[in-house]
Formats: sequence, C-alpha cells, structure tokens
Amino acid sequence: MLDLNTKILIVGLGLIGGSYAEALTDAGYEVGAVSHKRDDIDYALYRGIISHGIAAPEGVKPDPSYIGRFDLIIFALYPKALTAWLSENQSAIKSGALLTDVTGVKCAVVYDVQNMLRSDLEFIGAHPMAGRESSGVRNATKEIFKGANYIVTPTGKNTPSAIDKCRRLGETLGFARISTLSPEEHDEMIGFLSQLTHCIAVSLMVCKDSQHLVDYTGDSFRDLTRIAKINDRMWSELFLLNKDQLLRQMDIFTDKFMQLRDAIEREDSDSIRAMMRLSTERRSYFDIKQNQPNGE
Repeated sequence: MLDLNTKILIVGLGLIGGSYAEALTDAGYEVGAVSHKRDDIDYALYRGIISHGIAAPEGVKPDPSYIGRFDLIIFALYPKALTAWLSENQSAIKSGALLTDVTGVKCAVVYDVQNMLRSDLEFIGAHPMAGRESSGVRNATKEIFKGANYIVTPTGKNTPSAIDKCRRLGETLGFARISTLSPEEHDEMIGFLSQLTHCIAVSLMVCKDSQHLVDYTGDSFRDLTRIAKINDRMWSELFLLNKDQLLRQMDIFTDKFMQLRDAIEREDSDSIRAMMRLSTERRSYFDIKQNQPNGE
C-alpha cells in the first residue's frame, strides 16, 4: 500500500511534475525533485511544494546518493528523455523502488523501460489526462487534476501490489476517475481523443492567418482551437512515437469529414441531419458522465 512513509521523487519539474509535487506534499508526503534548472527547484522550494531537490543540468548526472533515498519515483519527462535518464541512472535507484510516469504514449515507453530495468525494480505506466495551455512549474497547480481522468497501463510484468499503488497514487492526486488499460488500448484511445484533436486544432490554425480573424470570432472557433497553442517539441515526439495509431485515427476522421463534405455538395439534407443527430447523441454521453458523482 502507498503510505505516508513512502518517500517520493519527481524527475522533471514542469507543469505536471510540479502539480504532482503540490498534490503529494499537501497530502503529507515527503517529496523530492530533480530538474535541469536550479531556478525551478528554488521556485518549488519557495512555494513549499517540495521538501528538497537537486539540479542536474543536461549532460550532468544527478547525485546517486540523493536518487537512492526514494521508494517511489515519478518520471515527468518526455518519453525519450525518460529512457535516457534510466539508462544512465538506474544503478542509483533503491532496490525495491516502484517507478511510474506521466507520458502520453505507452507502447513506445513501457515495454522498453521494463526490458531495460534491473530485476529488483518495477515500472508501471500511468497517464494523467490533465493539463493546461501554459507550461512550466510556475503554472503548476493540483487543481488541474480535479474532475480529470487517470489511466494506469499495466503489463504482464506488473505485480498486483504495484497496480494497487499506482491506482492509490491517482486517488491521492485527486483524480475523479481511475481506469486501467493495456498500453495498446491506451495508445489507440489517446490517438483518437487527444492526438487527433490536437492535429485538428493545429490544422485549423494554419488554414488562415488569424490576426484579423480574432476581431470577429465567436466561441466555436475559440473552443475548437484552445489546444492549438501547443508545445511543438513534446507533441511532435508524441505524434511520431504513436504514428501508426494516430494515422489510423486521422484516416477515420478524414473519411467522416469527406462524407459530410459530399453530403453538403449534393445538398443531401437527410444525410447531413443524420450525422448531426448521431453527433448530438454521442456528445450527450460526455455530459451524462460528467454530471455523475465520481464519473460512475
């Protein structure tokens, strides 16, 4: 079980790492951090969202004696940075420690990490479905987890104890709904719900120069393009690591979009209205779920 004696290390002190730190510190845990930037550690200490931390600039290995103090390590890093960090530093991790992550793709991360890991360590994937347009620890807040979804992605290499601890972590962080998916199921789902929607938002924004359109837009365009203000380094990496699933979802969307386009060209009101009725019906599922206690 996850208890208050568990010492927790967060590697990567950005928006999500900082928000984890705030939630876990407020819950009574001892939370440490490793970040490339000394300023981020100093800011987190000033806010009181970590108990202590060290800076390890790119190319500099963190103090192994510090890494070895922790029972639970949470990686709030980009996928490739996560595997590189473990390759260089796993020898310093305490025997029996549990490792988890926050990355937005799983097949390209979980299996590689589990295969490279020492036999006395365990890694279990997790994905907090939360965020905001602004990045960095200075925008971190545990409030982003309220009402949000948290997904645990175990494999056959994970123990029941680790799965339980990871779910308990999600509860402690304040997520409203906790689900369990395989890495494959996760990547198909995320390809549609998250990555495809970001692709659509980006495509809308690059269709036309929006400098003059801002004076005329209504809520529809603002709502559809909220996520178009995007971290290009992170999202391009996620898109390419989940390329097969994302392309499949883009093809499905393109087919439906063209069905609607063709119906409009034919002035086929019945087909247009049928798609709209189905759209309204399916969107209502989200409203029903949102209004249920704990999403049940």
